[in-house]
Amino acid sequence: MLSESPRSPDHAGVLRAAEKIAAILPPTPLLPVEIGGVTCHVKAENLQPVGAFKIRGGWHRLSDLTDEEKARGVVAVSSGNHAQGVAWAARRLGIKATIVMPRDAPQVKLDATRALGTEVVLYQRPGEDRDEVAAKIIEQNGAVLVHAFNDPWVIEGQGSMGIEMTTQLGREPSRIVAPCGGGGMVSGLSLACPSSAIVPVEPVGWDMVGQALLAGEIVRAADDAPATICDALQPLATGHLVLSTLAGRSEPGVAVTDEEVRAAQRFAFSRLQLVVEPGGAAALAAALAGKVPVDSDTVLVISGGNADPAKFAKTIAGN
Repeated sequence: MLSESPRSPDHAGVLRAAEKIAAILPPTPLLPVEIGGVTCHVKAENLQPVGAFKIRGGWHRLSDLTDEEKARGVVAVSSGNHAQGVAWAARRLGIKATIVMPRDAPQVKLDATRALGTEVVLYQRPGEDRDEVAAKIIEQNGAVLVHAFNDPWVIEGQGSMGIEMTTQLGREPSRIVAPCGGGGMVSGLSLACPSSAIVPVEPVGWDMVGQALLAGEIVRAADDAPATICDALQPLATGHLVLSTLAGRSEPGVAVTDEEVRAAQRFAFSRLQLVVEPGGAAALAAALAGKVPVDSDTVLVISGGNADPAKFAKTIAGN
């Protein structure tokens, strides 16, 4: 099993991450959008250099490594977006990175990760435990684990988005609705914007963060969990650090269907001229389906745009 960091993320860490990220990246747009006669906002993280918000946590984590840790290199586990965030930061900082990715990850994400100069190690999903694959690599070469969500630096880095949107909106949002996989982003947002209602949105059958918040303990995905087009939102369970950070700070959230997600992708393309991958459209899907209320201070996070071209074209065509 992979060990957890003894440090806890906090608001001060989110502020420090926001300063570091602002020094190298421009803020992503906060765009007005009308839903049900109400104008709210979307935070377009799909416009990041790697096409997803994961660049935030990757940069905060890797840029905080000691020289000795940098020399050992890093290992990350990801279906694609965290992979690219870590690989982008590693290339900029001159750190060797190894990324453990599922064989069924979208080819566009596999290709983009390799193009950033990182080594990719594939595992079978379902069938193999990705954390065990990563643990073996760490045991062999002593690399530093950069967990996709259960890491204090990663959580703080993702939370930097909340500092940005507060500045852009002129106040903390009344509600932040965000796609949720392992829960790193919503954890960071809960620290960044303590007065905002935080609403995680997960695929039906993969609401492991929502179930964990209701149960007060880690819940693992069922062996017969349904297939979902949201490849980025399929961790088998959240982490203890995420759960402790979100406890008392986040609503259990809602779950969306594949068809609701496809409708949101079409909406984003036609109304906002944005290419959004399935998982990245989850929050917008929940709002469009009427599963979460919106007001003028609501922010919906569009978390990623690394869509498979052929599948995206079929979705936009309504197939």
